[in-house]
Amino acid sequence: MAQTPSPFRTAEQRSRDRQAKKLALMEAAVRMFNTRGFHATSLDDVAASLGVTKPTVYHYLGNKENVLLECLRFGLRQLLDAATSARAEEGIAADRLRSFLVAYAQMNMSDFGRCVIRTPDEALSEESRDVLRALKQQIHGEMRSLIVEGIDDGSIACSDPNLLAFTLAGALNWPARWFHEGGGHSREETARRLVDNLAAGFLPRS
Repeated sequence: MAQTPSPFRTAEQRSRDRQAKKLALMEAAVRMFNTRGFHATSLDDVAASLGVTKPTVYHYLGNKENVLLECLRFGLRQLLDAATSARAEEGIAADRLRSFLVAYAQMNMSDFGRCVIRTPDEALSEESRDVLRALKQQIHGEMRSLIVEGIDDGSIACSDPNLLAFTLAGALNWPARWFHEGGGHSREETARRLVDNLAAGFLPRS
C-alpha cells in the first residue's frame, strides 16, 4: 500500500532550512558591517534588508555581538577548511602551501574575509576575542606546518617558518582593504598573482 506523502518537513529538511536562513542573515549582516562599520549597523538594519523582523535575527543569531562573532567564525573556519583541503593534495609541500595561500587570499577578498580583517579587537568582548584568537592560532599553525613540511622535503627555502608564516599572512591580509571587484582582475586572478610574487621569495633558487 502506497504511503501518503507527509505535509510535514523532516528534521533534516528543517535543519537545512534553518542553516540557509542563518547564512542569509549572516551575509546581510557582514555586508553592512563592511560598508557601515559594526557600531553604525543595527540589527533593525539587517532585518529590514531581508524583509524580516529584529526578533528573527535574535532567534537565529542572538545579539549584535554574537552576529558579528558568528560572521568572523564563519570566515575563519573557511580558512581552516582550505588548509585541510590543501593538506589532502598530493605532491610537494610547496605546492600544497601555494594552494592554501591562493585560497587564503581569495577568502580575505570575500565579504566574510574582509570582516575578519577589518574588525578591530575592541569591537568584541574579551570572551569573544579569545574564541577568535584560538581560531587564528590554528590557521597560523596550519600555515607554519606546511612551511615546515616544505623545508623538510626541500621544496621551500626558509630558516624561520614562524616568521615566514606571519609574513605571508600579513601580505595576504592586506588585499581585504584595497581589493574591489571590477578593478581589473578577478579575486581568483588577483590571489594567484599575489601568491606567485610571494612564492618567488620562499621557493629554492636553481
